[in-house]
Amino acid sequence: MSHLTLYTTLGCHLCERLEALLAELHRGEYRLERVEISEDEALLARYGVRIPVLVDEAGAELDQGFEPPRLAAWLERRGRLDAAAWRRLQAGEPVAEPGRESAAPRAAGRRYLR
Repeated sequence: MSHLTLYTTLGCHLCERLEALLAELHRGEYRLERVEISEDEALLARYGVRIPVLVDEAGAELDQGFEPPRLAAWLERRGRLDAAAWRRLQAGEPVAEPGRESAAPRAAGRRYLR
């Protein structure tokens, strides 16, 4: 199982896009820890203009992971890319499973971090 960290903030639509892509393209199980940067001055200074930033267990960071080719290449280097899902996404086919929801809780249509 992969352990990943996502530096994010509430209402970040690019972060939501990265999470959706990660759910589709990551091969195997993973645990995603979301870190809210707005509550920490040091994190805000480091990641404020870079979010979403995805970090692996070794500390390697991925900026702009909401761009499918960047996320796919990053996952592939770690042996975690679902190649079949990536091919379907490149072909423009919907990859999401019917009824699949985001891992983040929602209330009144808004996404909330855990």
